[in-house]
Amino acid sequence: MILHTSLPSAVALGTMHGKEAAIAPPLAALGITLRRADIDTDRFGTFAGDVARAGTMLEAARAKARLAANTLGLDVGLASEGAYGPHPYIPFLPLGQEMLIWHNTLTGHEIIETLTDDRPVFDQQTITDPADADAFLSRIGFPATAVTVQAAPSVMPAAKGVTGRATLDTAIADCLATTGSALLQTDMRAHMNPRRMEVIGDLAQRLAQRLATPCPDCAAPGFGRLRGVPGLPCRDCGIETGMIAADIHGCTACGSETIRTRAGEADPAHCPYCNP
Repeated sequence: MILHTSLPSAVALGTMHGKEAAIAPPLAALGITLRRADIDTDRFGTFAGDVARAGTMLEAARAKARLAANTLGLDVGLASEGAYGPHPYIPFLPLGQEMLIWHNTLTGHEIIETLTDDRPVFDQQTITDPADADAFLSRIGFPATAVTVQAAPSVMPAAKGVTGRATLDTAIADCLATTGSALLQTDMRAHMNPRRMEVIGDLAQRLAQRLATPCPDCAAPGFGRLRGVPGLPCRDCGIETGMIAADIHGCTACGSETIRTRAGEADPAHCPYCNP
């Protein structure tokens, strides 16, 4: 791999949904200009479900970053990808996962940052009467957060990006006339969901901090946390738990890694012996 030890003056961002507003400022602080590539990112998958995501989150983000870089003729492409659904451990709560990838098309060097959102504005409700929408709309912060409307079992949304009550009522009425019910969902596109845009901004800040950290071995930008190692001992019995005991920091350009051990002990609530 050819190593680049300096940051480029400009990078391409593949987005249709205004993410440059959140991602550009942290990069500008490093002297990097963010240029938006005019590409159809919906081809790689949509939150509404009318286009299935092509591959994993990483594969979809990488494809968008490559296309953005190639479209603008730049060496580096950026792209973000998100996934939202029910919390895997806490019933009735949602969870979001955001990813931001920096991909150098010349060297293959990638820097990937992820961020978990345990307070996403992600919700849905099936209604049979327009008045039933009121509680849902209040809960999600409508109209700042937009709504998609779908007549199940169709996977094609009847309306997307709805921020007006009159438009919403019309879309609901059309669905009720067709199937007798309407599925309301938060619009998870970044420009329609302020909470998601905020999280993407936080993720961009983390990426910028990492880009500002050179590898101590090869000087390539992007030295930072790669993964965690479980095994933090239980405070009561000393048995290893699934909690993170150490963090692996490293360079994705040259492969060097260091281990940083975490201090402290795990709460017995996380212990397979004390809390089986």
